[in-house]
Amino acid sequence: MNYKFIATAFFMGIFLSVKAQDTNEPLGKQLISKSDCKSCHTEKSKLIGPSYKDIAAKYPSNSKNISLLAGKVIKGGAGVWGQIPMTPHPQMSKKDAEEMVKYILTIK
Repeated sequence: MNYKFIATAFFMGIFLSVKAQDTNEPLGKQLISKSDCKSCHTEKSKLIGPSYKDIAAKYPSNSKNISLLAGKVIKGGAGVWGQIPMTPHPQMSKKDAEEMVKYILTIK
């Protein structure tokens, strides 16, 4: 029996199952994890900016709010959640910002 083949197949199976799990995360969550959002926001509690849960409670998930909030991600914003302005992210595509917002609005 070829033990190297069995060992290689075993480790490839583990590797592929871990990679498959990564892709099960919503795209918006993946984009958030690669961005600087975590510097000011958390899922459940206020940090510098509001929590994702608070944002989702304030804004129903619809195309108007997704577009509005994606614009705030890209252009920045101030005054809605306090005096500290949100940093703009002009390098972010509208599509990516919308995916992030769609994910945030699912958090309850």
